[in-house]
Amino acid sequence: MDTRPETTDTVEQAETLFTRRHLLQIAGSAGLLAGVARPALAQHEGHDMSSMPGMKMPADEAKAPSKAASNNPVKRHPQGYLPVRTLNGWTLPYTMKGGVKEFHLVAEEIEHEFAPGSRGKCWGYNGTTPGPTLEVVEGDRVRILVTNRLGEPTSVHWHGIDLPNGYDGVGGMNQPSIKPGETFAYEFTLKQHGTHMYHPHADEMTQMAFGMMGLFIIHPKAGEEVPIDRDYCFLLHNWAMHPGTYRPDPSIMQDFDLWTFNSKTFPAIEHLVMATGERCRIRIGNLSMWNHPIHLHSNPFWVTGSDGGRWPRNQWRREVTEIVGVGQMRDIEFVATEPGDWAFHCHMAHHTMGPMGHGIPNPTGVDQSGVDDEIRQLLPGFAAMGKHGMSEHGGHVAMGLAGPDNTLPMMTGEGLYGPIEMGGMFTVLKVRDGQKPGDFTDPGWYRHPKDKIAKKVSSDPDYGTPHRRQPYGPSSSPAATPKVPPMEGMDHSKHGK
Repeated sequence: MDTRPETTDTVEQAETLFTRRHLLQIAGSAGLLAGVARPALAQHEGHDMSSMPGMKMPADEAKAPSKAASNNPVKRHPQGYLPVRTLNGWTLPYTMKGGVKEFHLVAEEIEHEFAPGSRGKCWGYNGTTPGPTLEVVEGDRVRILVTNRLGEPTSVHWHGIDLPNGYDGVGGMNQPSIKPGETFAYEFTLKQHGTHMYHPHADEMTQMAFGMMGLFIIHPKAGEEVPIDRDYCFLLHNWAMHPGTYRPDPSIMQDFDLWTFNSKTFPAIEHLVMATGERCRIRIGNLSMWNHPIHLHSNPFWVTGSDGGRWPRNQWRREVTEIVGVGQMRDIEFVATEPGDWAFHCHMAHHTMGPMGHGIPNPTGVDQSGVDDEIRQLLPGFAAMGKHGMSEHGGHVAMGLAGPDNTLPMMTGEGLYGPIEMGGMFTVLKVRDGQKPGDFTDPGWYRHPKDKIAKKVSSDPDYGTPHRRQPYGPSSSPAATPKVPPMEGMDHSKHGK
């Protein structure tokens, strides 16, 4: 008789709600969206979240239980592990058949929204990109059915997993490729634990560029010496969605338009939420075409694991930025000590931006009066960078400057104090004193105490007596010029004067 663990009875597909001031898109070498409202958190898949005694850093600090665990320990998965939370995603239910956990993946074409205003014809698994997370325990025997609903053959490689060669998933070498309409079964016993991935090993350039990938999380059978209170995971990816188009271009090697966490760009990326005193793990996998230095503000973390599993504690290392190479997995862990909204992003500046025309010169400092109008005769939706930088253009976009269809702005997001001017691989870690264990509700923007926030002390560009060096003589550039927001009916083609 088939049985199913109580945590896998129901799956609610990730669903993100947004409020928007405008659905405005812009391409070319500029295009900021000054006022896209924040996303709500995606729904999780019905796991009973929990918190065991979370411990701090190695050595002496590791002896103290976390604040959350002491207040309200809650139920974990029947096998003892804390289920992961996949950003904007979900975990695939399984069915028990004769002691084997059986999953069913379906490779198919899907429609995917990167953020409000940009959708693509992508490929994925079970209706989403990335596909659903597979979550199991070391020692489990698994059977994974894979049905191919694509128009070409495919296969699945279980990235970093120790298994019999015939299940390794390299089409033509380890197995016949799965032809359109066919279903194959992969069955093996899990010998390890760690953060892993799955992806095709057939026409990889196309199938991965279109979004076929997913996470494969294996929890240790013996539990963990330093327990976790919150466990997040996501994949890094890039997409060549040329302005005005609806299908990714798999032939691009470097000049990408969209950089994503779990196939979402900021501000559509789910926030990470936790309480002060909790121990958080973030699992990161990279199936993009570039390496990414992932940086977390204010919370120095320990790099604690990879697809090789959680490392011995004497191998943990302290970082604030960790490069995740192509094809690599990295686990980072920390205990939050300061409440607030902390940025979490790739430190490649272009990877925290949306679509832009990299081949168009940067005209900063140039009077571009009338230029946009003339260029748009040949390139609809073009908008040049502003005379004083890209930021001034945000107001123009918010006031109605239109770009190509189905194309996101370069920078977006609205915070408590104004435009965040980010995009791509960027999200927010929200740490709160009162966040309850297992509660992933978005607490809204952090309200800073009046005596603990940077504040204006002058509006005079010549304020004070700072020490300066001018080895080539006084600068010919003017002092800071106040930015005047665009007015209704403004001729946007004259901006930059």
